[in-house]
Amino acid sequence: MTGLHMPQRNSTNGADPRGIRRTAPPASAHRPRLEFFNLADLCWTDHHGYVHSVERLHAEPWGLYVERVVDNPRFHYIESWLLPKLSLRVTVYHMRPGHDRGQTYYLDIGEYGPVESKKWRAEGHYLHVVARPGQVPELLGIDELLTAHAEGHFDTARTQRAIERAAAVVDGIAGCGHDVDRWLGTQGLALSWL
Repeated sequence: MTGLHMPQRNSTNGADPRGIRRTAPPASAHRPRLEFFNLADLCWTDHHGYVHSVERLHAEPWGLYVERVVDNPRFHYIESWLLPKLSLRVTVYHMRPGHDRGQTYYLDIGEYGPVESKKWRAEGHYLHVVARPGQVPELLGIDELLTAHAEGHFDTARTQRAIERAAAVVDGIAGCGHDVDRWLGTQGLALSWL
């Protein structure tokens, strides 16, 4: 489990070796967040139950691709691939000028897949990996996962699977020279991005 037990200096919820953050808000307990994607209506239902239109939504044998505009001060567009075989959602945020940090991938651990014809389900399992080319991937959300487990929202077997999956993703990316696309290639996937 490369790097999971080492303090990550840029981690937003991990160890803080320099004492920069004096206090961190405790992770709040909540059930796994569910989202739905409807290919027939080109819409996405978020975890609050609100329905949003999307610009593009299409299924491939290996996953579902989603493109959507976002009203956010830091980014304006999001692309995601839901990959059932890997238990991942891989997302790229297109940043606004002045906020660009280079290509950054967010890999959310969870269960993703079709639930009926033209409808997909996404269940996030709290953990995600932030990966930038040439940098050590960061695992985030472990406190949220453990809090959900302690509160009974997530059982022990699923908690263990989520941690093992996240560790495999971190190790896989690190083993491919910190290159997400290269690692995905070793999994038989060549994803297209804008």
